Amino acid sequence: MKALILFGGLVGALLLAVSAGADCLACHEEHALRSSDPHFGLSEPCASCHLADSRATELPAGHAGLIASPGQLADADRACAGCHTEEVIHVLSGLMHTGRGMVNVTRFTFGEQPYPEGLGDLSLGARLGDSPADSLLRKRCASCHLGQPRHQIGTDHPIGSRGGGCLACHLEMDTVDGHPALTRRVRDESCVGCHSRSGRIALSYAGLAEVDDDALHRPDTSRLGYLPDGRLVEQLAADLHHGAGLSCIDCHTKRDVMGPTSGFAHGSDAVDIQCQDCHANQQARITAEDWPRDLAGLLDAIPFRVTSRTEFLVTERRGTPLWHIEVGPGGNWLHRKILGGRVRIPPMSVTHHPDDGHHDRLACSACHSGWAPQCYGCHMQYDPDQEQWDHARRAVTAGAWIDDRWGIRNAQPPLGIDGHGRVVPFVPGMIRSIDHPDLAGPRFRRFFAPIAPHTTIRGLDCAACHRSPEALGLGQGQLSRGANGWEFQPSQPLLEDGLPEDAWVTLDGRSGETTRRNARGFSPEELARILDAVIPD
Repeated sequence: MKALILFGGLVGALLLAVSAGADCLACHEEHALRSSDPHFGLSEPCASCHLADSRATELPAGHAGLIASPGQLADADRACAGCHTEEVIHVLSGLMHTGRGMVNVTRFTFGEQPYPEGLGDLSLGARLGDSPADSLLRKRCASCHLGQPRHQIGTDHPIGSRGGGCLACHLEMDTVDGHPALTRRVRDESCVGCHSRSGRIALSYAGLAEVDDDALHRPDTSRLGYLPDGRLVEQLAADLHHGAGLSCIDCHTKRDVMGPTSGFAHGSDAVDIQCQDCHANQQARITAEDWPRDLAGLLDAIPFRVTSRTEFLVTERRGTPLWHIEVGPGGNWLHRKILGGRVRIPPMSVTHHPDDGHHDRLACSACHSGWAPQCYGCHMQYDPDQEQWDHARRAVTAGAWIDDRWGIRNAQPPLGIDGHGRVVPFVPGMIRSIDHPDLAGPRFRRFFAPIAPHTTIRGLDCAACHRSPEALGLGQGQLSRGANGWEFQPSQPLLEDGLPEDAWVTLDGRSGETTRRNARGFSPEELARILDAVIPD
């Protein structure tokens, strides 16, 4: 096969035809060597993935057992696992396939289970029932998990792409003729289909914020536009990393995307990369000789010269080598995996991050997130007389979920304490009423969820948190200090649980719930300490 790679052209195509079995290319000549895909270097490139009989001389024998589109998770254990065994095992048990976090949090917020963790699983729809929560998952949420066949929703643009297993990420988007190629250079277009929903981090990263139709009545609509799937958005400040040309895979490692993630209940727990891994890495460095076995395939992708003395940074959480970061005496440089070229990584400044003991619990995102998408009103109603696509059964079935939302903001999010005791941004996971025939009546729920907004800025000033009722979770209104301490007058109406429409906590200790175990809003004592802190003018 080395000769094939060296000579290419017509000779290469002929050699491929001999090695693959002339019968495949006799009918599929257009799929001969027209791609740089390394899978074409296999001894039997057709049969290795498609599992057809490449030595058969006629149909239907040649197509017996054929997998037309290898990479869908229903066939991955046969088509992909022969070469990528660990990866397939990890993906099949991972969060992007099982959707454990999504299933369990939905059931928890509907009141169908006591905790936001459990046995919920979207894989092949095997464990979804017909309860109100599960019917919502079937009708609205389950389209994104990798076990779905690759399909488009509403548009041919990547933002409408769903499912596809291995192909969801590794199908080369730029293939225009010849055999579709697979690639490990996963572009952002492969992420946007699913990650522009829910937390909307793919949109936020690029500086796009969903708005409602009221925005069309603004005096200036120059920053408004429509996404290919029809959603109205506003252009806001993009993440600093996006401005530097970093793609999703420049930060997210193979281990936090592909696993193993079977032991994690939520996607945020499975994430490998942290800000300090690049900007303030204190971990012991490794050389190529110390390289983890499961990542050995990345050694040939390193974009700079490597010697026995070359050192690599590793992540704090899993010791994953950051193979595209070049460590140098004058600073570290990140080589961009998609756009190419390199950018200097600014080290964390001690001046702006003093070790004063007062901010030890703050995650970087608490002070370095410019904004986050927030929705402070939602009504969801199940209509048994309509029909809707069921993503688990893969058919149109009776019943449809219809929602109406309001109170959309794209601004600095409130802060709270996550399940690990850190101060992080939160957004309303839901402040909504739910109508379903199986419920005794409309059910009101108020939950906030931790989020990594992906809207990194250089940093907020002290007053942005210490003097902001929105940042503290009180909502919009007038905050003042009276004779008896701090007082707050909300500007939004009270809802049936007694809290203002946009509030998470109150100064007297009332609070909404969260979608993570042990997470919470600030207590009255914490609010008082934050508000009483002396800050520079």
